[in-house]
Amino acid sequence: MTEKILLIEDDVKLTKLLSLYLTRNGFEVAVGHSGTDAMPMLSNSDPDLLILDLMLPGMDGLSVCREVRSSYQGKILILTASDDDMDQVAALEMGADDFVCKPLKPRVLLARIRMLLRRKDQAAEPMHNNELVQQLAKDTNIVQLGALILNQMTQRCTLDQQLINLTPSEFELLWILVAHKDQVLSRERLVKLTRGIDYDGIDRTIDNKIVLLRKKLQDDPSLPKRIITLRGKGYLLVASEW
Repeated sequence: MTEKILLIEDDVKLTKLLSLYLTRNGFEVAVGHSGTDAMPMLSNSDPDLLILDLMLPGMDGLSVCREVRSSYQGKILILTASDDDMDQVAALEMGADDFVCKPLKPRVLLARIRMLLRRKDQAAEPMHNNELVQQLAKDTNIVQLGALILNQMTQRCTLDQQLINLTPSEFELLWILVAHKDQVLSRERLVKLTRGIDYDGIDRTIDNKIVLLRKKLQDDPSLPKRIITLRGKGYLLVASEW
Protein backbone atom coordinates (compact mmCIF):
# COMPACT_ATOMS: atom_id res chain seq x y z
CA MET A 1 0.00 0.00 0.00
CA THR A 2 1.32 3.43 -0.94
CA GLU A 3 2.15 5.52 2.12
CA LYS A 4 0.62 8.98 2.23
CA ILE A 5 2.34 12.22 3.15
CA LEU A 6 0.70 15.57 3.87
CA LEU A 7 3.16 18.41 3.20
CA ILE A 8 2.34 21.85 4.62
CA GLU A 9 4.86 24.43 3.34
CA ASP A 10 4.26 28.04 2.30
CA ASP A 11 7.13 28.13 -0.21
CA VAL A 12 5.23 27.12 -3.35
CA LYS A 13 8.35 26.39 -5.41
CA LEU A 14 9.85 24.19 -2.68
CA THR A 15 6.51 22.43 -2.22
CA LYS A 16 6.37 21.53 -5.91
CA LEU A 17 9.93 20.22 -5.90
CA LEU A 18 9.45 18.14 -2.75
CA SER A 19 6.10 16.81 -3.92
CA LEU A 20 7.60 15.68 -7.22
CA TYR A 21 10.64 14.13 -5.51
CA LEU A 22 8.59 12.23 -2.95
CA THR A 23 6.08 11.06 -5.55
CA ARG A 24 8.92 9.69 -7.66
CA ASN A 25 10.11 7.79 -4.60
CA GLY A 26 6.80 6.00 -4.17
CA PHE A 27 4.75 8.22 -1.87
CA GLU A 28 1.30 9.70 -2.33
CA VAL A 29 1.64 13.40 -1.55
CA ALA A 30 -0.98 16.04 -0.69
CA VAL A 31 0.11 19.65 -0.18
CA GLY A 32 -1.10 22.74 1.67
CA HIS A 33 0.42 26.20 2.06
CA SER A 34 -0.77 27.50 5.42
CA GLY A 35 -1.27 26.32 8.96
CA THR A 36 -5.01 26.64 8.59
CA ASP A 37 -4.90 24.22 5.64
CA ALA A 38 -3.44 21.51 7.84
CA MET A 39 -6.41 20.73 10.08
CA PRO A 40 -9.07 19.97 7.45
CA MET A 41 -6.58 18.28 5.12
CA LEU A 42 -5.36 16.05 7.93
CA SER A 43 -8.91 14.93 8.68
CA ASN A 44 -9.70 14.27 5.02
CA SER A 45 -6.53 12.46 3.95
CA ASP A 46 -5.41 10.62 7.15
CA PRO A 47 -1.73 10.57 6.06
CA ASP A 48 0.98 8.32 7.45
CA LEU A 49 3.25 11.34 7.85
CA LEU A 50 2.62 15.04 8.35
CA ILE A 51 5.44 17.38 7.28
CA LEU A 52 5.10 20.89 8.71
CA ASP A 53 7.16 23.98 8.04
CA LEU A 54 7.91 25.76 11.30
CA MET A 55 6.96 29.23 10.02
CA LEU A 56 3.56 29.09 8.33
CA PRO A 57 0.95 31.77 7.65
CA GLY A 58 -2.34 31.48 9.51
CA MET A 59 -1.01 29.11 12.17
CA ASP A 60 2.65 28.27 12.76
CA GLY A 61 3.92 24.71 12.62
CA LEU A 62 4.34 24.37 16.39
CA SER A 63 0.74 25.41 16.98
CA VAL A 64 -0.51 22.95 14.38
CA CYS A 65 1.61 20.20 15.93
CA ARG A 66 0.22 20.93 19.38
CA GLU A 67 -3.36 20.97 18.11
CA VAL A 68 -3.24 17.70 16.20
CA ARG A 69 -0.89 15.58 18.30
CA SER A 70 -3.50 14.21 20.69
CA SER A 71 -5.76 12.95 17.89
CA TYR A 72 -3.35 12.26 15.03
CA GLN A 73 -1.62 8.88 15.31
CA GLY A 74 0.85 9.31 12.43
CA LYS A 75 4.35 10.74 12.42
CA ILE A 76 5.12 14.47 12.43
CA LEU A 77 8.26 15.92 10.84
CA ILE A 78 9.08 19.61 11.25
CA LEU A 79 10.99 21.64 8.65
CA THR A 80 12.87 24.62 10.05
CA ALA A 81 15.24 27.29 8.79
CA SER A 82 16.29 27.98 12.39
CA ASP A 83 19.32 26.41 14.03
CA ASP A 84 18.14 27.59 17.45
CA ASP A 85 18.10 24.65 19.86
CA MET A 86 15.10 26.17 21.63
CA ASP A 87 13.00 25.92 18.48
CA GLN A 88 14.02 22.31 18.09
CA VAL A 89 13.29 21.48 21.73
CA ALA A 90 9.92 23.20 21.42
CA ALA A 91 9.08 21.10 18.35
CA LEU A 92 9.87 17.89 20.22
CA GLU A 93 7.89 19.04 23.26
CA MET A 94 4.87 19.73 21.06
CA GLY A 95 4.96 16.11 19.91
CA ALA A 96 7.03 16.22 16.73
CA ASP A 97 8.90 12.99 16.01
CA ASP A 98 11.79 14.59 14.15
CA PHE A 99 12.88 17.76 12.41
CA VAL A 100 15.05 18.63 9.41
CA CYS A 101 16.88 21.93 9.01
CA LYS A 102 16.80 23.99 5.84
CA PRO A 103 18.29 24.25 3.30
CA LEU A 104 16.93 20.79 2.65
CA LYS A 105 18.96 17.97 1.17
CA PRO A 106 16.41 15.73 -0.57
CA ARG A 107 18.26 12.48 0.12
CA VAL A 108 18.60 13.31 3.83
CA LEU A 109 14.92 14.23 4.01
CA LEU A 110 13.97 10.98 2.27
CA ALA A 111 16.11 8.98 4.72
CA ARG A 112 14.42 10.68 7.68
CA ILE A 113 10.97 10.03 6.22
CA ARG A 114 11.69 6.36 5.62
CA MET A 115 13.09 6.03 9.15
CA LEU A 116 9.95 7.54 10.67
CA LEU A 117 7.65 5.34 8.63
CA ARG A 118 9.65 2.18 9.27
CA ARG A 119 8.03 1.63 12.61
CA LYS A 120 4.26 1.52 12.57
CA ASP A 121 2.55 2.53 15.78
CA GLN A 122 0.31 -0.17 17.13
CA ALA A 123 -2.83 0.90 18.92
CA ALA A 124 -3.48 -0.75 22.27
CA GLU A 125 -5.71 -0.30 25.27
CA PRO A 126 -3.96 1.09 28.37
CA MET A 127 -2.84 -1.53 30.86
CA HIS A 128 -2.50 -1.14 34.59
CA ASN A 129 1.01 -1.41 35.95
CA ASN A 130 0.35 -4.77 37.67
CA GLU A 131 -0.75 -6.20 34.32
CA LEU A 132 2.51 -5.04 32.79
CA VAL A 133 4.49 -6.67 35.57
CA GLN A 134 2.66 -9.97 35.05
CA GLN A 135 3.66 -9.91 31.38
CA LEU A 136 7.36 -9.23 31.95
CA ALA A 137 8.41 -12.85 32.17
CA LYS A 138 6.63 -13.92 29.00
CA ASP A 139 6.94 -10.91 26.69
CA THR A 140 10.37 -10.04 25.30
CA ASN A 141 8.97 -6.72 24.10
CA ILE A 142 8.65 -5.56 27.70
CA VAL A 143 11.65 -4.66 29.83
CA GLN A 144 11.88 -3.53 33.44
CA LEU A 145 14.70 -1.60 35.04
CA GLY A 146 13.90 -0.87 38.65
CA ALA A 147 10.75 1.29 38.68
CA LEU A 148 10.96 1.84 34.90
CA ILE A 149 8.89 -0.38 32.59
CA LEU A 150 8.94 -0.14 28.80
CA ASN A 151 6.51 -1.90 26.46
CA GLN A 152 7.87 -1.79 22.93
CA MET A 153 4.70 -3.12 21.29
CA THR A 154 2.44 -0.43 22.75
CA GLN A 155 5.14 2.26 23.02
CA ARG A 156 4.21 2.74 26.67
CA CYS A 157 6.53 3.82 29.44
CA THR A 158 5.77 3.79 33.16
CA LEU A 159 7.93 5.07 36.00
CA ASP A 160 6.95 4.47 39.63
CA GLN A 161 3.61 3.15 38.31
CA GLN A 162 2.93 6.46 36.54
CA LEU A 163 2.43 6.60 32.77
CA ILE A 164 5.09 8.80 31.12
CA ASN A 165 3.95 10.51 27.93
CA LEU A 166 6.73 9.97 25.37
CA THR A 167 6.70 10.62 21.65
CA PRO A 168 7.62 7.61 19.46
CA SER A 169 11.10 9.00 18.84
CA GLU A 170 11.67 9.62 22.56
CA PHE A 171 10.53 6.09 23.36
CA GLU A 172 12.87 4.66 20.72
CA LEU A 173 15.85 6.55 22.15
CA LEU A 174 15.03 5.47 25.71
CA TRP A 175 14.57 1.85 24.60
CA ILE A 176 18.06 1.91 23.03
CA LEU A 177 19.61 3.46 26.14
CA VAL A 178 17.96 0.85 28.38
CA ALA A 179 19.07 -1.96 26.04
CA HIS A 180 22.63 -0.65 26.40
CA LYS A 181 22.43 0.27 30.10
CA ASP A 182 25.74 1.09 31.78
CA GLN A 183 27.32 1.45 28.34
CA VAL A 184 28.49 4.71 26.81
CA LEU A 185 26.77 5.43 23.49
CA SER A 186 28.22 8.16 21.31
CA ARG A 187 26.06 10.70 19.53
CA GLU A 188 27.21 9.17 16.24
CA ARG A 189 26.05 5.72 17.24
CA LEU A 190 22.72 6.96 18.60
CA VAL A 191 22.00 8.81 15.35
CA LYS A 192 22.79 5.65 13.40
CA LEU A 193 20.63 3.46 15.64
CA THR A 194 17.62 5.81 15.73
CA ARG A 195 17.70 7.23 12.22
CA GLY A 196 19.74 4.84 10.14
CA ILE A 197 21.90 7.68 8.83
CA ASP A 198 25.42 8.94 9.54
CA TYR A 199 25.87 11.82 11.97
CA ASP A 200 26.67 15.04 10.13
CA GLY A 201 28.54 16.65 13.01
CA ILE A 202 25.94 19.41 13.41
CA ASP A 203 22.53 17.91 14.18
CA ARG A 204 21.57 18.29 17.85
CA THR A 205 18.42 16.16 17.77
CA ILE A 206 19.83 13.50 20.11
CA ASP A 207 21.00 16.10 22.63
CA ASN A 208 17.59 17.78 22.63
CA LYS A 209 15.77 14.49 23.11
CA ILE A 210 18.05 13.62 26.03
CA VAL A 211 17.07 16.94 27.64
CA LEU A 212 13.39 16.10 27.20
CA LEU A 213 13.81 12.54 28.50
CA ARG A 214 15.55 13.80 31.63
CA LYS A 215 12.72 16.26 32.22
CA LYS A 216 10.00 13.65 31.78
CA LEU A 217 11.82 10.95 33.76
CA GLN A 218 12.43 13.12 36.82
CA ASP A 219 16.18 13.36 36.25
CA ASP A 220 17.54 16.74 37.41
CA PRO A 221 18.81 18.43 34.18
CA SER A 222 21.39 20.44 36.13
CA LEU A 223 22.81 17.34 37.83
CA PRO A 224 21.49 14.23 36.03
CA LYS A 225 22.00 10.84 37.64
CA ARG A 226 19.89 8.54 35.46
CA ILE A 227 21.04 9.57 32.00
CA ILE A 228 24.45 11.15 32.28
CA THR A 229 26.72 12.91 29.79
CA LEU A 230 30.34 11.86 29.48
CA ARG A 231 32.04 14.80 27.81
CA GLY A 232 33.59 13.89 24.51
CA LYS A 233 32.24 10.33 24.68
CA GLY A 234 28.45 10.30 24.72
CA TYR A 235 25.54 9.32 26.95
CA LEU A 236 25.14 6.58 29.54
CA LEU A 237 22.00 5.27 31.24
CA VAL A 238 22.88 4.28 34.82
CA ALA A 239 21.00 1.10 35.70
CA SER A 240 21.27 1.47 39.48
CA GLU A 241 19.47 4.85 39.49
CA TRP A 242 16.02 3.47 38.49
